[in-house]
Amino acid sequence: MIIDCHGHYTTAPAAHTAWRASQLAAFREGGRAPAYPAISDDEIRESIEQNQLRLLHERGADMTIFSPRASAMAHHEGDERVSMEWARACNDLIARVVGLFPDTFTGVCQLPQSPGAPLDSSAAELERCVTELGFIGCNLNPDPSGGRWTSPPLTDRYWYPVFEKMTELGVPAMVHVSASCNPVFHATGAHYINADTTAFMQFIQGDLFADFPDLRLVIPHGGGAVPYHWGRYRGLADMLTKPPLNEHVMRNVFFDTCVYHQPGIDLLFEVIDTDNILFGSEMVGAVRGIDPETGHYFDDTKRYVDKLGLPDADRAKVYSGNARRVYPRLDQALRARGL
Repeated sequence: MIIDCHGHYTTAPAAHTAWRASQLAAFREGGRAPAYPAISDDEIRESIEQNQLRLLHERGADMTIFSPRASAMAHHEGDERVSMEWARACNDLIARVVGLFPDTFTGVCQLPQSPGAPLDSSAAELERCVTELGFIGCNLNPDPSGGRWTSPPLTDRYWYPVFEKMTELGVPAMVHVSASCNPVFHATGAHYINADTTAFMQFIQGDLFADFPDLRLVIPHGGGAVPYHWGRYRGLADMLTKPPLNEHVMRNVFFDTCVYHQPGIDLLFEVIDTDNILFGSEMVGAVRGIDPETGHYFDDTKRYVDKLGLPDADRAKVYSGNARRVYPRLDQALRARGL
């Protein structure tokens, strides 16, 4: 079985996106959002069957861990109430996708974060999505300000309400920023990679996993710049008198394979232990074109992993075993289906 740990609903029906625009316009005018539109099952099916489902089958994968569109979370827009309304609408839509395609998609939720706001509502929405909608994890934005970086580091107690709820429910988070409102940071080319790298360094500097030894966090996009600068981070951990990275961080942190060229995948697997790598593509996502050097889509990451020629045991870990270990609720659901 091949599980893609990183998928977003980037093809959501137009009415969903239009409602968001109306919601934000109403906020700016001091009013309330209009009623959420009626979206038919057929509209959802069409948006999935012609996109994620088709590509998943063409590329040889079986299941996607699916969440709302990351760039559209936009926690810097509106206020805490607006973020709560938007998160619930997005999460309920993901639940409908999962309900229509239960063998192919499993849900991960967006949290209603807002710059400077407490995280109690985020913990509550996570609990709703896990206990009522059957979701298996969440996306956690380390920078709700959208490129201004006004939040404390992820090791600060500010984040503990979410970490406590994650631990209670036994679910992981993918550390994933959203859109950038800062022109210095291109969203997918700079802001995303910056956030991945920044989160990892925060984990080195702090002692988060002493307080949460069972916490599991996925850093996407191949860990940002981390594998490429692994020696730097090992050296910094030593200078900060922290334990070696494999003890201090890597028991709790995992990377995906959303790296869009063969040399990058080669480096990822050379540097990072196979137990810490989950297959992912972020399809249909940040980079959608065809690589003129290969003739294949940049985000067809299975081709790169296949070319590694991994031993069968390592291949099984990367394609499914690690995802089932990091997302135990997914493992439970698959076992219930005899998989």
